[in-house]
Amino acid sequence: MNKAITEGLQLMPPAFSNGLNVWSSGDGTPGSDTYDGAANAVFVAADADFGGCLELQKTANTQKLRFMGQTPLEPGCYLQIKARVKAVSGALPSVRIAGWAAAGNGSHIGGVDETAPQVALTTYGAVAEVTGIVGSGSRGGVDMPWGRDADYGHFGLDLTGANGGVVRIDDIEITDITSAFLRDMLSLVDVTDYGAVGDGSTDCTAAFEAADAAADGRRILVPAGEFRLDSTVSLNHEAVFEGTVSMPDSQMLLLTKNFDFPAYAAAFGTEELGFKKAFQALINNADHESLDLKGRKITVTGPIDMQAAAPNKSSYATRRVIRNGQLEAASNAAWDTEVVTSQATYSVSDSKKLTNVANIANIAVGSLVDGAGVGREIYVKSKNTGAGELTLSAALYDADGTQNFTFRNFKYLVDFSGFSALSKFGMEGIEFQCNGRCSAVRLAPAGSVNAFDSCFFSRPKDRGITSTGTGCQGILVDNCQFLSNEDGEDVPDRVSIGLNVNANDAKLRSNRATRFRHFALLAGGSNTVTGNHFFQGDSIANGVRTAGLVLASNNCTSTVSDNYIDNCFIEWTNERDPTPDFTGGFSFSALSVTANVFLSGDVAPWFSYIVVKPYGSGHFLNGLSVTGNKFRSLNGNIDRAERVDTSFSDLDFSRSKNVDFSGNMYHNVSVQTANPLRIRHDQSSASTSWPVRAEGLLPFQGFARYVDSVVPLGALKSSGNSTRYIVPYTETQQGPDNDEIRLRWGEAVKGEVQVIMRMDS
Repeated sequence: MNKAITEGLQLMPPAFSNGLNVWSSGDGTPGSDTYDGAANAVFVAADADFGGCLELQKTANTQKLRFMGQTPLEPGCYLQIKARVKAVSGALPSVRIAGWAAAGNGSHIGGVDETAPQVALTTYGAVAEVTGIVGSGSRGGVDMPWGRDADYGHFGLDLTGANGGVVRIDDIEITDITSAFLRDMLSLVDVTDYGAVGDGSTDCTAAFEAADAAADGRRILVPAGEFRLDSTVSLNHEAVFEGTVSMPDSQMLLLTKNFDFPAYAAAFGTEELGFKKAFQALINNADHESLDLKGRKITVTGPIDMQAAAPNKSSYATRRVIRNGQLEAASNAAWDTEVVTSQATYSVSDSKKLTNVANIANIAVGSLVDGAGVGREIYVKSKNTGAGELTLSAALYDADGTQNFTFRNFKYLVDFSGFSALSKFGMEGIEFQCNGRCSAVRLAPAGSVNAFDSCFFSRPKDRGITSTGTGCQGILVDNCQFLSNEDGEDVPDRVSIGLNVNANDAKLRSNRATRFRHFALLAGGSNTVTGNHFFQGDSIANGVRTAGLVLASNNCTSTVSDNYIDNCFIEWTNERDPTPDFTGGFSFSALSVTANVFLSGDVAPWFSYIVVKPYGSGHFLNGLSVTGNKFRSLNGNIDRAERVDTSFSDLDFSRSKNVDFSGNMYHNVSVQTANPLRIRHDQSSASTSWPVRAEGLLPFQGFARYVDSVVPLGALKSSGNSTRYIVPYTETQQGPDNDEIRLRWGEAVKGEVQVIMRMDS
């Protein structure tokens, strides 16, 4: 590209034969002295080497020769000034190309190099060629980088050294050699052409912005070097990084035209920092709803505090997504769990507070709380160090008084807990490679409708997804794989949990989880758990099993359907109730368990697939539907598919309501329960009182409270075998276990009847 041709710029100075009145002995600025009529300068018309040339005697310490015309400069344009010189007589001087840098208003630009390297003349009559290159950018081969503010220059040469010598100078040439510097002038704009300096300390913010403004659809090149940006820079053209940038954590680089992780990794030189700055840009730029990792794996050396990566945001609620890549935990001590044991006091009157907490400064917000009477997955939601108080994510069921609590602060690959609230944030197609070193994701303490889709949670040390507050409201977890780090551990030794939810409206759909202690703990209501496969067995014969799904709210209003529940069970508790005894409300209610496949093998006979565990007395079933499920035990029978864990208390079966336990299939399950329950009773001897026993076939060994129908199967006979046409009345909740009814007849009869009885009203 030659700007003298394409843009009509006049670069070449006039020949000396045209007169010396445009050649200055000073800087070349208007009003400076010229060589026209000067005693030490004369035009020589014929020279054996040059033809017409200027003969000049050196009379000043620095003898200047400057063209007084304004040779234009533009960012991205590089000019070469060339002169041929020979010594004629007298002292031999040195010669160099030189110029005077001018801004658009004609003022001098100081602080820039205005001379090229000098060449010593050593022999009379020998022609020496001197050159110098001037341009806006500090690039290799550029002798005089003048920056983007230079508008024009006065160019020529200097004679230095001893005075008195006479030299002859051929006509000076100025040419555009931009093409020697730009590999593809039509598609790249180099930030160094606009004054950027890759020394790691000079603030290049203005240069980057100027390059972006001039790009006009071309790409922006950041060449080799480290370029400091002290302020936020938004580039509206695609940027190519051969070098790197550095900037304060609080400032942003917004790559609006190539917003993806590889661009940020190249820009900042490291994958981890590039990921943080890309996330910062994601939630500070309206142009992009997602950050694509482009399939790259990012090695993470320590927990990523996502809020610290975007320090100008304390909360966020606009849809954003990170997708398509891997985050891998490096092997180092940054992932070690912080454990603090401290004495504190708990009172039911303020059920989500610990008070008088010793050593509170060392307890991290987000720590798991363990102690007597503490339910599962209770976390420190916030703390007031001055008051010595911790706010918990949920109430404790039996911890009144003062005791020692243990606080475990797990470390997470991605930690959103620094945000006060985060909503509508998604991660899609991300693999969290925890490698048994750390947990995967900790949510913000508040927020809603955050989503994980098609993600892999690979070998988390402690947790896959942790909610320490209500940031899990409406969470969507779909098509994800939760792969345990405890595959080789026996069930009782496992401690890791796939995820926990404290708030309502969780959706767990089409996920797969392997050998965690629990796949999920859901403590809110209105949950949907469907299409998942979670399994937790081991190789121990007659081994114990842990719950795959824990529902930690008795009025859970949840649906569990179409899952494959393998060597684990559903556990339904009220362990977050500060007054666990029933005093009012709906008790254990509003749960639908439908069309699931339940499978177990090599388990103890007392194992069951559905377990209700009341933490206090007086609770009852008040809405439970278990329909269309398949219960199957391998390598031995189990006693029954459902049971009550009476570690703390039993259910009050005299109050059971709305229990539907029907249409289920049982294989190798000894007691195959149903409600309504159909019983055939054969009375071989005539009697006025027939006992009809449920034989434990009512769900959870409930009471026989109602009879829907009594249908004789054949004739009723008297003791003399005469047919009788009579109807009985019923007495319910009979026998030592309240699980039989009595049919009372007007006279003694015998025969066979079908009875449909119920445990509920």
